[in-house]
Amino acid sequence: MAVRPLGVCSWSLRPSGPGQLVERLAAAGLQAVQLDLTPLADGDAAWVDTQAVLAAAGVRVLSGMMRPRGEDYSSIGRIRETGGVRSDALWSENQRLASRVADVAARMGLGLVTFHGGFMPHDRADPLRRTMMERLGIMVDLFAGAGVPVAFETGQESASCLLEAMREIDRPGAGVNFDPANMLLYGAGDPLEAFRMLKPWVRQVHAKDAVASGQVEVWGRETPVGAGHVPWTAFMAEVRGLPAEVAVVIEREGGERRVQEVAAARAFLQPML
Repeated sequence: MAVRPLGVCSWSLRPSGPGQLVERLAAAGLQAVQLDLTPLADGDAAWVDTQAVLAAAGVRVLSGMMRPRGEDYSSIGRIRETGGVRSDALWSENQRLASRVADVAARMGLGLVTFHGGFMPHDRADPLRRTMMERLGIMVDLFAGAGVPVAFETGQESASCLLEAMREIDRPGAGVNFDPANMLLYGAGDPLEAFRMLKPWVRQVHAKDAVASGQVEVWGRETPVGAGHVPWTAFMAEVRGLPAEVAVVIEREGGERRVQEVAAARAFLQPML
């Protein structure tokens, strides 16, 4: 039986370059990573030898991530206005960034890049929704031109809204990167129900945990994996129904004990894979 890949998001370990990333992966007991490709696409000198350094250390790059310009997570309202491809002012710049990220991903032989598409209005008649659908289709096609599929992060809209969007985009190179904690952080719905709804489109899973705020427009609170409200036993039972190549990638975006908490998440999740 194939073993499902288990890795960590590079940005969760906050490395200054690929050498430190290798060190922190080893400290967390992992040899696989989802790599933030934005510094590579921007030509950041600290990351210029990334592929060679990771290959020499035996680190497997499971997928890439693109960080769209201008995203502001200071509040739910701000990320609704700035997330993904939503910004009119930065749309052209984000297209250029996506083109460079797609080229990097293709050179590295990656089979997936994920990013937040941005908040999509539920009302199909909303002109902003039509704009978002057009832009997301352009992004998928841009990556497809480089032979790289993409997956949109969950959380900024309900599962039913994202499901409608996936059907409307209707491209084989488009999928979902499912993050159960984001459903709680954004107050976007029950993570287990959402996963079951989106399961046919899931191309990667982020393992992150959170506690919902219970208040409209108020962020929930991220926690270490296993300390929040994600129903992990039931959730991972659903994940086991995905194709074996679909990776589970630990993500931790808060706290100051990242390596230790990623290592604890690995130990917590491995028996469930």
